[in-house]
Amino acid sequence: MGVCNVTPDSFSDGGLRFSPEAARARVDELLAQGADIIDVGGESTRPRAEPVPPQVQIARVLDVVRYAAGLGACVSVDTTAPEVAAACLDAGACVVNDVSCLLDGALARVVAASGAALVLMHARGTQKEMPGFSRYPDDAYGDVVRDVCAEWESAAERARSAGVARDAVVMDPGLGFAKNARHSLELLARLGEVVRSVGVPVTVGASRKSFLSVASDPSLARPRPESVPPTERLGASVAAALHAARAGASILRVHDVRATRQAIDLERALSGAAPGVVAERTDSRKEGP
Repeated sequence: MGVCNVTPDSFSDGGLRFSPEAARARVDELLAQGADIIDVGGESTRPRAEPVPPQVQIARVLDVVRYAAGLGACVSVDTTAPEVAAACLDAGACVVNDVSCLLDGALARVVAASGAALVLMHARGTQKEMPGFSRYPDDAYGDVVRDVCAEWESAAERARSAGVARDAVVMDPGLGFAKNARHSLELLARLGEVVRSVGVPVTVGASRKSFLSVASDPSLARPRPESVPPTERLGASVAAALHAARAGASILRVHDVRATRQAIDLERALSGAAPGVVAERTDSRKEGP
């Protein structure tokens, strides 16, 4: 899943793809690099980001969604707003990527009515309420894997009650959302448990996130995102993607498609699997890396 941020304030590229021309060029780039899904968003999900009105989001993303769908791409719209989801699904999107853990039940009803898929990400509260990059109380979770899965299941049940079929739901553990670096690292390390617990496809979005900065902070205490800019976290991002694929993730949401695909394809080739397959195994202990 390649990321196309049509925003002026994205944490990962700072608005580099904000103009319509730049956004369409980004779609072309992602497809050329081997993306299977194009994830288009018109609202930043960085900590403390102000909410963007639905009509503004629609103005930013609708033509990009139409353009990508017209190229035959599988298009996901990254939004928490039912109005935005409905407009983009009508324009050719087939997935809604909800980073709010279904704060608005109407979003699920829109998805159900369209027959689309729903990526449901674990989170607590809105982006505006998030305290900062990888800043969250250590004691906010008892067992982070158990708590995240339980809270996600509650949201998935609300989606089911709104008419979304279980086989149309994808789980995202929400690395970096309402979690500090320790929480995100533990979720990633124990991703196999998450995959086995939820029993649906799992999306992992570790790419360029601040918790990856712990690679240069052995104390794992407080990563300093400003010391390792998002665009300089490629090595850690690819390593996280490889680990997630080994653990059974079905979708990798990434900014650097070519580098990630090269790493995944080489890993599969070296281990005897067919290149191009992102995740066929769920138990790396049996087959090795």
